[in-house]
Amino acid sequence: GDAASQSAALDGLVDSGDFSLWGSAVRRGPTTSTSSMSLLMPFPVTLGSLETRTDGKVTGESLGIGGDKDVKFEDFQDLTIAVVLGSTALGILSLAVLPENVGATFTYLFALVPIGFIGIGSVSPGIIAGAIVFSRGDSEDAEQRRERICRHEAGHFLCGYMCGLPVKNYQVNDETGVACVEFHTSSISGGELSDDAIAELSVVAMSGSVAEIMNFGQAKGGENDLLELQNCFRQSKDFIGAAKQQDLTRWGALQSYNMIKQNMKKYEGLVQAFKDKKSLSECVSIVEGTA
Repeated sequence: GDAASQSAALDGLVDSGDFSLWGSAVRRGPTTSTSSMSLLMPFPVTLGSLETRTDGKVTGESLGIGGDKDVKFEDFQDLTIAVVLGSTALGILSLAVLPENVGATFTYLFALVPIGFIGIGSVSPGIIAGAIVFSRGDSEDAEQRRERICRHEAGHFLCGYMCGLPVKNYQVNDETGVACVEFHTSSISGGELSDDAIAELSVVAMSGSVAEIMNFGQAKGGENDLLELQNCFRQSKDFIGAAKQQDLTRWGALQSYNMIKQNMKKYEGLVQAFKDKKSLSECVSIVEGTA
């Protein structure tokens, strides 16, 4: 259903005592409470404190922010040296073991390799960077990738549900074979987002990557989530500067880590539900312990 009808139905189940986890991250007690203050209160979080408070698991590197996947200048430098030395050695070897004319031809060709490499690096450095990343052996087989996606989406689902965000879309992706969840946002006049909405979306956006880290030690599927979060920051009713955006991102990662860790059994049940392509109502039953 639409956002309002979903929220009303789930609020009613909370008030009746049948459900307890819906919106539990933003309020305590019945939904009819007169208190309107959200329990999600953002505060500055440094990378150091994020690492410390997540048992060393969630770091800039594991989130993919300036981490191991980035190709640095030193990587290009090392590869260039290797190409030059390798080409030189092959050229000398060609002269030593091949017939004179053939050896000279191959030596000339090997001499062109460093020139071609530098040319490609100057015009399209992304090609060289991609080759460097690929050589690091980050590839996963189909089953590992599916496991990662299931854990990523289950993290989104659990944290979004606990933040009280109604589901906008829940359907199986044809490419991955795993359900993807999308939430409604509580915008105010003009489509702007309130401070509470920004806090909720910061948690939900980071929850997928954090869920990956908790199982694999490294996030690989969070790029789109970070882009979506950037869009949310731009829709805020109040301007959010670069420093505050970083704080909200790190704070969202910390909160989602705590929410998943404190509800690990329910989270693992959700992971299995995503693997089994369970329906939205079945996922809610698993989270609320009524399945």
